Amino acid sequence: MIKNAATSLMARLLHLPRAAPAPTYRRGHLSLLLPPQLLRAPAPTPAAAAAAMSTAALTVADQKRALRSEVRRALRALSPEQLASEDQAIQSAILNSSWFKESKSLCAYISCSRLREVDTSKILAEALSPNSEYDGHAKDLYVPRVEDKNRNMRMLKITTMDDLVENSMNILEPSPVDASGNAREEVLSASSPIDLFLLPGQAFDRTGQRLGRGGG
Repeated sequence: MIKNAATSLMARLLHLPRAAPAPTYRRGHLSLLLPPQLLRAPAPTPAAAAAAMSTAALTVADQKRALRSEVRRALRALSPEQLASEDQAIQSAILNSSWFKESKSLCAYISCSRLREVDTSKILAEALSPNSEYDGHAKDLYVPRVEDKNRNMRMLKITTMDDLVENSMNILEPSPVDASGNAREEVLSASSPIDLFLLPGQAFDRTGQRLGRGGG
């Protein structure tokens, strides 16, 4: 059962300059404006309806691609100092939040500076540190491991940052087995519910809805 989702990790995007209003989101999808002739037209045949849906889907995909390109350009324009300052502010906001402090089990991503993702190093370190305020135990932390060329992932439990190794893309991820040779616990086999997810994203709107990088 998910209690919270920290989509505020990409809050820095709310402060980026906008050349034009960004597409809005509705129930997880980019909203579309239908031409007036479609609003006045009689009920379409099944074939026509399928064709219209296909065209609408292409339009949504085009809007997403354009927005991703705009965000990538804006992120590249940020100075290293500004990125570091915003990373610090975002991590501090999360670490000081009641929902992070009270969480006992969470899924998080390993940030990649090359992708301009918000740094999570301090958050991960804090999650893995024994916390005397909450029984003196570290949080249960699960991080992603890419399993194949189709980008299928598993979320595996780690207990120290030394459990991470670089993959072929030079991105840190958990090794499939621990130091003792035992398979790492997978989040789907966890005995306790996950309290918190920390998710990366290409962009977020002000209601927290997410645009990913397009890799599924």
